[in-house]
Amino acid sequence: MNEHVRIFSAGGPIMSPDELEAAIRAVGAERYHDKHPFHKLLHGGKLNKGQVQAWALNRYCYQEAVPRKDAAFMSRIHDRDLRREWIHRINDHDGNSIDEPGGIERWLALTTGLGLDRDYVTSMRGALPATRFAVEAYVHFVREQPLVVAIASSLSELFAPKIHKERIAGMLENYDFIDDDVMAYFKRRLNQAPRDANFALQFVKDYAKSRYIQEACIEAVRFKCNVLWAQLDALNHAYVTPGQIPPGAFKPEA
Repeated sequence: MNEHVRIFSAGGPIMSPDELEAAIRAVGAERYHDKHPFHKLLHGGKLNKGQVQAWALNRYCYQEAVPRKDAAFMSRIHDRDLRREWIHRINDHDGNSIDEPGGIERWLALTTGLGLDRDYVTSMRGALPATRFAVEAYVHFVREQPLVVAIASSLSELFAPKIHKERIAGMLENYDFIDDDVMAYFKRRLNQAPRDANFALQFVKDYAKSRYIQEACIEAVRFKCNVLWAQLDALNHAYVTPGQIPPGAFKPEA
């Protein structure tokens, strides 16, 4: 497993595994996107249908990038056990059988339920430029960083179940154009995200063997939270504040 920790060593006291976990969780407490104003508007029923459509369409770009990120990560792994563990993440999003359509298909059920054309969504033509830049930055980060740091960037999943529960309850309660079927993606992630996060957290605690790499792992969680936050910044600016919708981006019907 030495390949997982190929990174420059640095001095300084090494945190215990529990201290490292606490530092990672503190990042979520500080900057996970459940604290973003757009998130609060979305879950509180304060957005109109067009604004919710814009959120779902842009978020598709992130959903589409996740299995590409994981495939890029797997291409660098020589350890078969780790590949066997990680590949289910791709299957969770892309699907692997008729009985398991995958998270991307469930997200498209959401966008279709919101009245968006499937081909338009999957083309990503209407996405905000900032959305595209943010999600591709995440793919590049995972492709380029040391393996244990790349794994650490997935640990925003530690904080995901809370936001999914809020999203399910808030959107079902506050929007008459949302029904139980279109929320299937979030319901499935209530089980998938904790499983994935627990594995990744234990891996980081086991293989972050210097203070340098521990700090890099904590910074990776900050980076991932910033990726998620930046997407909501872009949505808030374009569709709420009001700012300006960039040329070519989705424009809700009046």
